Amino acid sequence: MGLSIRNQLTATVLAITSGEAMATVKARLSGGREITAAITREAVEDLALAEGSEVRVLVKSTEVSLATGEIDGISIRNQLPGTVAGIAAGGAMAAVKVAVDGGELTAAVTKEAVDELGLSTGTPVVALVKSTEISLATA
Repeated sequence: MGLSIRNQLTATVLAITSGEAMATVKARLSGGREITAAITREAVEDLALAEGSEVRVLVKSTEVSLATGEIDGISIRNQLPGTVAGIAAGGAMAAVKVAVDGGELTAAVTKEAVDELGLSTGTPVVALVKSTEISLATA
């Protein structure tokens, strides 16, 4: 099966916390950072997830935000430090590739944001992703 989601990172499940309908899944990316996904409890069961399971972390580029440093006092669980690896900018939007531990993420942001943040190749950034915007897949 092919996917249009370009952001795919390999991870290992560390812990699963189940609620009545939803669950949080903490996983360690291949580079060592932790990431949290909020998925349905049914998805955890359908994927047969357990501690030690290998998963692919999937994130649409439109769901990746960028900051020039880590942010305190925010509900976004996933803050992945990295470095801008490239920028493809048009008149209104830009695709910013960010090298993070364990791979690369692309963020679709406005050209205005790229300019205001002073982003260029080599700029240190933090990729921000809400746990509810992360999907998990198994092999």
